[in-house]
Amino acid sequence: MRFPSSIFVSVSLFTAETTAALYLSSTYRSAGDQIWQGLTLLFTLVPSVLVQLTLTFIHRDLSRDRPLILLLHILQLGPIVRCLEAFCIYGSVGRVEEPYVSITRKKQMPRRGQAEEVERQVGQAEGKLFTHRAAFARTSVIQAFLGSAPQLTLQLYICVLQQGVSIGRGEGSTYDVSVCLCGTGQFYGSSTHPALLRVRHRSSTMWADQLSTLMVISLLSIVYGALRCNILAIKIKYDDYEVDVRPMAYVCIFLWRSFEIATRVVVLVLFSSVLQLWILPVVLLNFLVFFLYPWILFWQSHSPFPENIEKTLTRVGTTIVLCMLTFLYAGINMFCWSAVQVKLSDPDLINKSQNWYRMAVYYMLRFVENASLLLLWYIYKTDIYKFICAPLLVLQLLVAYAIAIFFMLVFYQFCHPCRRLFSSSMTQGLWDCSSLLCLMCSSGSPQNRPMMKEAPTPSAPKEPATQRPHDTASDSTDDMPNDTTYDMLNDTTFDTPNEMDSNIGGGINGDIRHSVPCTV
Repeated sequence: MRFPSSIFVSVSLFTAETTAALYLSSTYRSAGDQIWQGLTLLFTLVPSVLVQLTLTFIHRDLSRDRPLILLLHILQLGPIVRCLEAFCIYGSVGRVEEPYVSITRKKQMPRRGQAEEVERQVGQAEGKLFTHRAAFARTSVIQAFLGSAPQLTLQLYICVLQQGVSIGRGEGSTYDVSVCLCGTGQFYGSSTHPALLRVRHRSSTMWADQLSTLMVISLLSIVYGALRCNILAIKIKYDDYEVDVRPMAYVCIFLWRSFEIATRVVVLVLFSSVLQLWILPVVLLNFLVFFLYPWILFWQSHSPFPENIEKTLTRVGTTIVLCMLTFLYAGINMFCWSAVQVKLSDPDLINKSQNWYRMAVYYMLRFVENASLLLLWYIYKTDIYKFICAPLLVLQLLVAYAIAIFFMLVFYQFCHPCRRLFSSSMTQGLWDCSSLLCLMCSSGSPQNRPMMKEAPTPSAPKEPATQRPHDTASDSTDDMPNDTTYDMLNDTTFDTPNEMDSNIGGGINGDIRHSVPCTV
């Protein structure tokens, strides 16, 4: 049985981020910044409550007589208690012989076209530990994108406003903390008093250290949550197979998500620092599109309302759970591509097909959006950026996002644990998507639009054969109908998800051909 390291990492990040956020909020309170204090507490307590509810829901504590556990969850100590419980279960394995075991069958990765099925006995302790791992994997995603991502964006925005971008010892920070030396009974009203200057410098240094610590922990929490989301998507899609994720896959996912999320957060902060009012339409539009998209697909599929989420839930409770799921899905896609694609018409609520077309469209549109926001920031930037080389910063952010896409391609092409099960390679899928886009662009160009037929002109009398040069092609084709066509794309057939039919009308689900008559 594997050591529950993922549970320990999840609880450690949760505890560290909550502690750092509460400590920083007390600093804001001392400085009189009630708005920053309120927002910091909001992005700390709301995801903490959602984490407690998720753990209670997965472990079904409401239907069990465990009042102490429920009390600890109310006190926001649920993750710590669950972690201790998981370690106790891990330590008790092998000491007592379990009377009941279950047999699971998993397929191994196909080798030479054959997939062997292996049976394995799973005891009750291992089953409970598996439930703990699954619960903490989901809570890590919730904590990352509903708590850590907004928290990181907020604190970086405060940094930019206060010109306290220094990550080291806070030198150059201009954050002003009003200090009253009550212990000596003296109040220094002059801002140039040496004692007050020393206190201000020490206070600004402590604030910069607290802020940088919280931002680093938040970034690690987001990247770890995105990594858990990727692994969770792989295990859900390929539930019948025994999945073994190698260390190189973890490295590729970590680099991919780090560059993607960091770039996205910086772009949003830069844009909001110069156009405060316009950031709200941008965020709301992104959020509403990804929140409503699964519901639109569900409405188009004409599927019945899912009733098998939880037997004890009513229709209203099921609707609330589905809304929370799509809310989390929108929060993930706000900052990065969600590896888990929600499909409300599926019994598992997850789309288990690999949709290269949707991924390609997402990254193309996101790249264009980031470039547009950076362009607007460059046009309307203020004096606080006069010591920054703006063109170089824009180039660095765009290159960083391109590096994220590069590591994503490397992961899916070489490091994905189930790449042998892909119906088509990612390179082929993206190439076909780009070919379709090129086809659509070329069909809309003026050269390919239907032209009006010209009036027939009288043909000139043919010259005698002896007065013109000999043309073999003309001699052989003058009196024959022309049926020559050219296939512009190779006859490549690959499997695509069923839901693609409604998006592109079958343009990708088979051969993509474009025949052009050849006139000689």
